[in-house]
Amino acid sequence: MMNRRDFIEKTALLGAAAFLPISTFSSHKGPQYKMGLQLYTVHKDMTSDTLGTLKAAKAMGYEDFETFGFDSEKGTFYGYQSSEFKKILDDLEITASSGHYGFSTYLHQPEDDLRRFVDQCIEGARALDMKYITWPWIAPERTLDNYKLMSEKLNVIGEQVTSGGLGFAYHNHGFEFIDHNGENGFDVILKETDPSLVKLQMDMYWVMHSSPYTPKELVSQQPGRYVMWHIKDMDKVTRDYTELGNGAIDYVEILPDPVESGLEFYFLEQGGNYAHSPMKSVADSADYFKKHLQQYL
Repeated sequence: MMNRRDFIEKTALLGAAAFLPISTFSSHKGPQYKMGLQLYTVHKDMTSDTLGTLKAAKAMGYEDFETFGFDSEKGTFYGYQSSEFKKILDDLEITASSGHYGFSTYLHQPEDDLRRFVDQCIEGARALDMKYITWPWIAPERTLDNYKLMSEKLNVIGEQVTSGGLGFAYHNHGFEFIDHNGENGFDVILKETDPSLVKLQMDMYWVMHSSPYTPKELVSQQPGRYVMWHIKDMDKVTRDYTELGNGAIDYVEILPDPVESGLEFYFLEQGGNYAHSPMKSVADSADYFKKHLQQYL
């Protein structure tokens, strides 16, 4: 049996470990999370050859995916009925833990229309055994009033999705950090949404590109709320997207503590500016990630 002194010493060591840098407490454990891919990166490939694209991505080491392009009226992902797409995932022994859904068109729509759409999203996400439904974009005009309106909608959706047994998150770009006379849209979202209903998906490229904060600083302000990350690199000259390892972002330096973040899933992504082709880019990013970054996650 453990005596009181041993218990105190072990507890102290565990508590201290929480404050060690990522490279200290994670690198020796090996990967703790599935390597994920946001499928927007290879959207054309997914729409032209869904099965072949997923097979190729799995061969690169990707195990988990975030979808893009759900058709709510047809209940389809990439032209497949939800149940058919789930079978593809199951047969390949891969998962889809999150999806980006088209909420922005409902910003000024009646709440009944929004709730109907959310129900359709919940049905599709459940069919795939997703854990999160994600709001990915606010369309122009990006005024403070619209950020406040969107925050109201985020709370409504978050309550509905949470009641449906799933998680709900908001994905940032760079425009949320644009200054509006001392305020910005991201601060509005943080202040006016309920953290228990609206989680956050941090796009680290956009944080480094456009925000006054580092990812670590954002996590320290809202610990436990950043349940998902997007990881992509920034061209050293143009500051556009680029393959991991080709750009200016030092991920070893900027990655937050995943435990403090509340991290559940991460997804590599590249929204354009491919050196050769989308599939070659996700292969190159996977190779770099596995060699240099996966040990931390």
